[in-house]
Amino acid sequence: VAQNIFIGREARRKGFSLFLDEESMNERAQELLDLFHINIDPRIRVKELTVAKQQMVEIAKALSFNAEVLIMDEPTAALSEAEVEELFRILRKLKEKGIGIIYISHRLEELKEIADRVTVMRDGHYIGTLDIHEATIDKIINMMVGRNIYETSSREHIDKETEVVLEVKNLNRGREIRDVSFKLKKGEILGLAGLVGAGRTEVARAIFGADSVESGEVYVRGQRVRIKSPADAIRHGIAYLSEDRRRYGLMLGLSVEDNVVLPSMSEFLRFNFFVHRKKSKERCAEYVDKLRIKTPTLAQKVKNLSGGNQQKVIVAKWLLKNCEILIFDEPTRGIDVGAKSEIYKLLNELVEEGKSIIMISSELPEILRMSHRILVMCEGRITGEIDAREATEELVMKYATMRN
Repeated sequence: VAQNIFIGREARRKGFSLFLDEESMNERAQELLDLFHINIDPRIRVKELTVAKQQMVEIAKALSFNAEVLIMDEPTAALSEAEVEELFRILRKLKEKGIGIIYISHRLEELKEIADRVTVMRDGHYIGTLDIHEATIDKIINMMVGRNIYETSSREHIDKETEVVLEVKNLNRGREIRDVSFKLKKGEILGLAGLVGAGRTEVARAIFGADSVESGEVYVRGQRVRIKSPADAIRHGIAYLSEDRRRYGLMLGLSVEDNVVLPSMSEFLRFNFFVHRKKSKERCAEYVDKLRIKTPTLAQKVKNLSGGNQQKVIVAKWLLKNCEILIFDEPTRGIDVGAKSEIYKLLNELVEEGKSIIMISSELPEILRMSHRILVMCEGRITGEIDAREATEELVMKYATMRN
């Protein structure tokens, strides 16, 4: 952590400039982390931290420069409400000291709380600047997308007799997953809510076989299955779209076509060696059209696509693999409101086609809008199950903070 914060500005030992002064850097890093009230050992490797804590380290690094102008790009994308409040406290202190802050965010409700003025850009062009007191959410959205966005779910009540496609019984792994049981029905969006660290991602990764469990059973369409690896999960029609799509969901240096067909590559091989390019291109183009993926060509490298289109590429590869159960972990993180609209529309289209979705999201309005049922987790346990027709933000938060 300390090495990341001070990279390129490392402290040197007095009289031995060839050697780094690790102790001094650790002390300075600890002071910065204490300012945030973050319980992180400055000597731990960053790769061992959660996404939320990695984001906090990045913020601490930015503040370590003592700059007069601070540019923050989506600083709260992976933070819990408590962590966001703590960040805002620090930002207000910086404002009082005369530091100018450019705060880039797609979370419009945050702007009302922290900003003095709002500038909107669209497709690389300046659209306009509003004083925060006259900037309503609707006005900002209209400036951002130039149209009304698709926000409502086409959800209908899922009948009790609807087929159960996935059932999890008594899943356990230490304190991260504690006796988790639930059912997912055909054509349902099951929302999984909770604060950062509640165990939602851990449950998803365990179902997908990415992490081992101590005990528990998984049933697909009534049949018990043993999932020891992601390959096992995929064979049973289960797909996982990670919260960190660039790290775990995509091969950024490869093309759109390569990413989409990769899990299904065996279907496109001739003599088990040569790729049938014509067939590969046709099937990839089919899903690019179906999901409205904006790319100049199928040969475009995925790293050059927008966040929303990268997310669609991941969906396309699992649909081509014919996965019926899709686990979306923070599907709209880091994408703009227009792209969110496209993702919401896509989710509704998928369930209308009979797919079943588990959606993990830290954005309560998103969970409330898109889900048929909502499971709420706290400290590794499911603390509540709510029918979406009865759900409110207050009720979800009540269960999300229901500790032992």
